Amino acid sequence: MTDTFKNSLFNVVLALVAGFVGAAIWSFSGLADSRTQSYLLSNPQILPQMADAYQAQQAEARLAGISGQVTEPFPGAVLGNPEGSKVLVEFTDYNCPYCAMSQADVQRLVESDPEVKVVIREWSIFQGSEIASRMALAAAKQGKFAEFHEAMFRLGPVSPESVAAAAQEAGVDMAQAQIDGASEEVSQELARNNALAGQLGFTGTPSWVTANSAFEGAVGFGALRDALERAAE
Repeated sequence: MTDTFKNSLFNVVLALVAGFVGAAIWSFSGLADSRTQSYLLSNPQILPQMADAYQAQQAEARLAGISGQVTEPFPGAVLGNPEGSKVLVEFTDYNCPYCAMSQADVQRLVESDPEVKVVIREWSIFQGSEIASRMALAAAKQGKFAEFHEAMFRLGPVSPESVAAAAQEAGVDMAQAQIDGASEEVSQELARNNALAGQLGFTGTPSWVTANSAFEGAVGFGALRDALERAAE
């Protein structure tokens, strides 16, 4: 594929990604050369692929300026090796079914490599989930984050009863957790996570960050492992 041909394809996809349908049609029908038109008609599946690649490229560019903030965890809100050299950040919500689906993949990742450190950013975007996020961060301050995190996903969806059950199962000091969960420190962390997600252009959970990439969705164990390996190269 020549550079000119690639550029023609990119311009069409860029217009689609940006939402300029008229511009995309204009490019497709008039300005894009006949080879581009023919290629797109024969291979329509590349449009979402190129759109995804463009969005990932944009997220990586936004990540460059805030990487340190994203990878620095709230104290204790970490899975795996707290000193691990391979850092994966997960923006998650306890009411998100795709986050629940991804739990096994994250656990497998942690168990398969002792250098993996998973920084959890509590991003409460589903209705009613903030009470679980606050308890999770309170549990983190007591060194009980991993236990609460696992129990909360298993006992969900989020309700006052399920949050209390998960906290009790994790061995959380409930009196102290009520104080910490309502603290300004925890409120600032939740606001910070929301702001970081917005800066990265994330639209939902789970969303992921490595040293050099940012992406969304329940992508599976293999994709998470490969993203960490690429970041380590």
